[in-house]
Amino acid sequence: MTPEYPASYIAYLVEFHATRDYFECHELLEEYWKEHPHDGLGALWVGLIQVAVGSYHERRGNRRGALMMYKQALSRLTHALLEKAGLQGETITAELAARADRLSAGESGTFADMNLAIADERLLRLCLKLCEERGVVWGQPSDMGDEQLVHRHTLRDRSGVIAARAQAAAQRKRPE
Repeated sequence: MTPEYPASYIAYLVEFHATRDYFECHELLEEYWKEHPHDGLGALWVGLIQVAVGSYHERRGNRRGALMMYKQALSRLTHALLEKAGLQGETITAELAARADRLSAGESGTFADMNLAIADERLLRLCLKLCEERGVVWGQPSDMGDEQLVHRHTLRDRSGVIAARAQAAAQRKRPE
């Protein structure tokens, strides 16, 4: 039987491998994961979110944040779980472990994008089709000169989040 891949997952893979917008990867899979809490793949979705967030941090030079995310991803992503998602589990976990080891050792170097090795040719074709539709190139490296891509979380409008937090804090302080 051919597995059905969620559209959000395919979009995640395209963002991860073509636009290298790791922040968007996080947004896509987090929304999917929250909307499908009983699909039995929560560890997969959270682990892949952590891989994207780790890549985002590593690209920005936040080695501590990247290391933490890679280690957490490794604690969730098993070979079998990754293979269920059409990926090469052993290759991906080895890459994550190597990145975590390098960061733990304090080794510095130029950031290189990670690629999630895809085992299922059908999944790869779906991703390439979406790339074509969106006019993006699979395997393109991060544009390190794109401030919006590299530092997105610091540049986005957070006024809604700040207002919601202030409102929640005010409600907690009200006497009952």
